[in-house]
Amino acid sequence: MRLEGVAFRYHRRDPWVLRDVTLTLLPGRVTEVTGRNGAGKSTLLRVIAGLRGPHKGIVKDRPRRVGYAPERFPVDQPFTVRGYLGHMAAIRRVPADPVGAWAERLGFGHLLDVRLPELSKGSAQKVGLAQALMDDPGLLILDEPFAGLDAATRAALPALISEFAAEGAIVVVSDHQRCIEALPGIDRLRVDNGTVTSIPSEKTDWTVLEVEVPEDEADTVETKLRADGYRVRRRKR
Repeated sequence: MRLEGVAFRYHRRDPWVLRDVTLTLLPGRVTEVTGRNGAGKSTLLRVIAGLRGPHKGIVKDRPRRVGYAPERFPVDQPFTVRGYLGHMAAIRRVPADPVGAWAERLGFGHLLDVRLPELSKGSAQKVGLAQALMDDPGLLILDEPFAGLDAATRAALPALISEFAAEGAIVVVSDHQRCIEALPGIDRLRVDNGTVTSIPSEKTDWTVLEVEVPEDEADTVETKLRADGYRVRRRKR
């Protein structure tokens, strides 16, 4: 996916929030977007997601399935948690079966019959994450996903983000709390005064480590290693 010469402002006479943004987002990679408050990070994420169209430039090759979790989940809606997620599944024409699985994995299974306006900030954040993840997105965009989460979910989310990247998704995350900075091989972008620049990653020395595993466990081990950010080369038989 590529942005070429993208510029955006909210109103005709407003200053440009983004100017001449050109960047490439690769499948299988996690990109962290950094910058001060008000720098335009959320605007950049919305443009990448397709929720805002650029006033100049173009966005090319956006994956068809996009998962987007906003910084603040809009709870002022006339649904229970179960009803909302089922409604989102119907809109996206995907089975509602994963709703319960994601609710359990993110720790809000006991809240499925609670109305959205009655949720705490952290619980609402989990619902926002679930609706972004449930359609197996090819492009996953998370705007401050760790805000308000309980410790257990906050600790588990980086591995979940890595899993989606390992399965080939483009993953873009804005994270003030720096919860994903330890992920290996992460790409970083800085938004500042309307410009977006790449932050060079520190050089990493790699070594080859051979590991023998039972044949019936090979797929599971390979998936786990890739999710943790390691490169895996599997010998041909």
